[in-house]
Amino acid sequence: MNKSTLAATTLSVAAASIGGSLASPRRNPVWYARLRKPPYQPPSVAFPVVWTALYADIAATSAAAIDQFRATGRHDKARRYVGALSLNLLLNAGWSWLFFGYHKLGASALGAAALTASSADLARRAAAADPRAGSALVPYPLWCGFATLLATHIWQLNR
Repeated sequence: MNKSTLAATTLSVAAASIGGSLASPRRNPVWYARLRKPPYQPPSVAFPVVWTALYADIAATSAAAIDQFRATGRHDKARRYVGALSLNLLLNAGWSWLFFGYHKLGASALGAAALTASSADLARRAAAADPRAGSALVPYPLWCGFATLLATHIWQLNR
């Protein structure tokens, strides 16, 4: 794997993570604590653990996919992957702002659905570069799908 590609994807993922974390529940602990949540809501400690693993996966898998596209002369696919990754990371950070920053539960449910679709598209694109890369990225859209279900349920419980 090209170190400069990995550095670029890692910095991009870190920027999204930091951007989203600025809207985290630490800023609104009373608002978040008062929300009614479904019984399958994971414990708070699960979220940073899962997201750290997913962010590492996104950075490494994306670097591998981009490098594979470039190595096989598919530079247009590499550019489109970078564009799809950029959109995905904006949706990722944006969800935190919709939910935690602006308390827009309905919009955050829609944002989570868009992030799920974008994550599935990213896994599909990674699989086009290398089936192993696509498989490695599958946990991301699965988690985002769960997040969509959870965000939608929280919205319904708190209308």
